[in-house]
Amino acid sequence: MDTPAPSRTIRWEGDDDHVVTLVLDDPDQSANTMNAAFIDSLDAVVDRLATRRDTLRGVIVTSAKKTFFAGGDLRDLIAVTPETAGRSFEAGLRVKRALRTLETLGVPVVAALGGAALGGGYEIALACHHRVLLDRPSARVGLPEVTFGLLPAGGGVTRTVRMFGVTEALTKVLLDGRRYAPAEALAAGLVDETAADASELTARARAFIDAHPDARQPWDVAGFRIPGGTPDRPELAATLPALPALFRERLGGAPYPAPRAVLAAAVEGAQVDLDTAFVIESRHLTELVLGQTTKNMIQGHFFDLRTVESGAGRPRGVPSGTVRKVAVLGAGMMGAGIAHACARAGIDVVLKDTTREAAARGRAHSAGILERALRQGRTTEADRDALLARITPTADPEELAGCDAVIEAVFEDPAVKGEAFREAEKHVAADALLCSNTSTLPIAGLAEAVRRPDDFIGLHFFSPVHRMRLVEIVKGPRTGPLALARAFDLVRQIGKTPIVVNDSRGFFTSRVIGRFLDEGVAMLAEGHDPATVEQAAARAGYPAKVLALMDELTLTLPRRIREENRAAVEKAGGTWRPHPADAVVDRMIDEFGRTGRAAGAGFYDYRDGRRGGLWPGLREHFTDPALNGADLTGLGERMLFVEALDAVRCLAEGVLVSVADANVGSLLGIGFPAWTGGVLTYVNGYPGGLPGFLTRARELRDRHGDRFAPPDLLVRMAANGETFTDR
Repeated sequence: MDTPAPSRTIRWEGDDDHVVTLVLDDPDQSANTMNAAFIDSLDAVVDRLATRRDTLRGVIVTSAKKTFFAGGDLRDLIAVTPETAGRSFEAGLRVKRALRTLETLGVPVVAALGGAALGGGYEIALACHHRVLLDRPSARVGLPEVTFGLLPAGGGVTRTVRMFGVTEALTKVLLDGRRYAPAEALAAGLVDETAADASELTARARAFIDAHPDARQPWDVAGFRIPGGTPDRPELAATLPALPALFRERLGGAPYPAPRAVLAAAVEGAQVDLDTAFVIESRHLTELVLGQTTKNMIQGHFFDLRTVESGAGRPRGVPSGTVRKVAVLGAGMMGAGIAHACARAGIDVVLKDTTREAAARGRAHSAGILERALRQGRTTEADRDALLARITPTADPEELAGCDAVIEAVFEDPAVKGEAFREAEKHVAADALLCSNTSTLPIAGLAEAVRRPDDFIGLHFFSPVHRMRLVEIVKGPRTGPLALARAFDLVRQIGKTPIVVNDSRGFFTSRVIGRFLDEGVAMLAEGHDPATVEQAAARAGYPAKVLALMDELTLTLPRRIREENRAAVEKAGGTWRPHPADAVVDRMIDEFGRTGRAAGAGFYDYRDGRRGGLWPGLREHFTDPALNGADLTGLGERMLFVEALDAVRCLAEGVLVSVADANVGSLLGIGFPAWTGGVLTYVNGYPGGLPGFLTRARELRDRHGDRFAPPDLLVRMAANGETFTDR
């Protein structure tokens, strides 16, 4: 038997059959990452393999962790500066040299993937001759670097181009950052086999070694050609110009440098030898990690998301728990979606509405989702039937007996919600968690309708529930820590991402997205062409254009919220200040009868429920021809600023209690552009930092009004050289 290799994070396990298993197992982390310790270990074990290649029959690369390998250490990448860029560049080349030695040992090397292999993990697998993936629900493979503003620079671009060809590598693996489930990965050729359990995983890896003693990578075989050819081939050259147009259309012109860098690395790397292509990858990565966009995206989409999901907002010291049976009150689109999410997590659901027929329609919503999933191969008939069996539609309140949680999703009216809770409380468990799915109504007022306000909390889901990850947990003034902990655990139990905010009208997400909507409509009021407004939102990186989103929500909703806010301000003795958008919304509703998509007419025209073009009347009634040629970047920046400034106000007022919640909530809940890293990371990363942002806010205030007035918190932090952070 071999003695242990001088390696901290890779365990060497030899056997009498001359097969070495390299077990990735960083003792200092719950997941393996490509940090300095791993790079040292990789060099050590690869050097050892190279010296013993004549006695080896094969190598298996596997992991002792739940995931195979989590990828590059993003703490190292976010910290790269112009002064340290050279060291980062060399570290990347060092990894690729080691992996290149591994794949050219002259013996078969198999990746036995017992869990997720994403990013750097899949790049390690690509350097093996064969890939076997454990078939379990949490397993995923792929190269998602582009979603963090990065590109795969551990050989991922170079090897996928040589596996699939330039076009297919870009569209199937690199540009979307798709994460493939086991069956999908097998069908797409990202892995070669799947295994049902750990023993089969090992057996299949050893079987490949036995059957392929001379295994080599396709690109190391004499006469190899890249599938589809290189970019100098006329047929491929003719298709390449369409790729930049494809991602420009997909991104709407938003400032995402990573897809462009991926495209460049793939096309350039296909025209040179393997080692030169590796260098090209590293050069493009180095350029990205020095840029602000990549740093923003790593912060928001990784570090802040991890902070939120790890439970930073959950009260400490409260034991964790699970919900067994939930009562969902209201079987409309939101209630039906919530019921589906709960049943999907294995929770029994009683879906109650005023009639059993209405409740059955809510259950049918789940059936429709599952039928689509069945057609796409994402579920089985048995799993579909089991999920639907967990949803009981009813109009009888007595069937709520035994429910240990209530999620109310009835009409957004305090009286209706209060009546629903008064009826439910008579039948559910005496200590049931009481949750209201409301998007704007203060929890303090709604809690007056229940007997146990300390067990009452807001759970703001987003539509469509089965696709939207975020849930905004709203803590009322009388909500107890146990209720908050139970709500947090329930949101995690159903696989959603929770942020925690304090009570206020509109909370965080609804309040801030309202600023975005109002600003877009205000631009119409100023005379800007509606197509210009929509293009400005797309150019800024918003996934939904502002006028289209207004139509989806219906124009009557913001007007109702406006009137509720006006009443609340005036009741408190304040003075209500109209917004420039108000007059446009009122004219659209009162003068033109256009209230949005549901009515078949809003800012857009609709036919059979499908959105057509912008309503021509917008130009007739609102557009000033003298404003042609508007600054799209400036208009988009107004949308970004008006949301960011209000997020700072939410933090100053105590509505928000953490920067991570602000960033994650804005990214996952209200479509704040992904390239920013979230609403407060955008402020931190603005040119000139907080002082630069403050200067620009004052310019916008002087030109467009007090909605751009910087809060005192921002002024103070800018003066002190601070940034928005939870540390």
